[in-house]
Amino acid sequence: MQNILLVGLGGFFGSIARYKLGGFILHMTAQDRFPHGTFAVNVLGCLIVGVLAGIAERCNVFGPDTRLFLFTGFLGGFTTFSAFGLEAMYLIRRGDLGTAALYAGGSVVFGITAVWLGLKLVSLFPR
Repeated sequence: MQNILLVGLGGFFGSIARYKLGGFILHMTAQDRFPHGTFAVNVLGCLIVGVLAGIAERCNVFGPDTRLFLFTGFLGGFTTFSAFGLEAMYLIRRGDLGTAALYAGGSVVFGITAVWLGLKLVSLFPR
């Protein structure tokens, strides 16, 4: 139960941070067609997960509870793209370049395809 609370609390703060940062960036770039807010949140989330993972590897300072709160909770609420980036980097560092390319390419292609399919399925229902 404690693990669920740690993830939930981290997700609570991460989601709020995403909402506030994304809204701020949207306000600053409202005239553009590019989704700057989501892009910035995803890139910042990847930077944060890289810094935290580097600290965790180098200094071994994060216990299991802190990892759950930060990685699964906060960054999961902030952006799951950071988990994607970290997993892809671990594959690359392990030398599994083909698997990393398949994971990255497949995630993008199948993710966008799944959104398209979901929209198509809903459009089949009468209004």
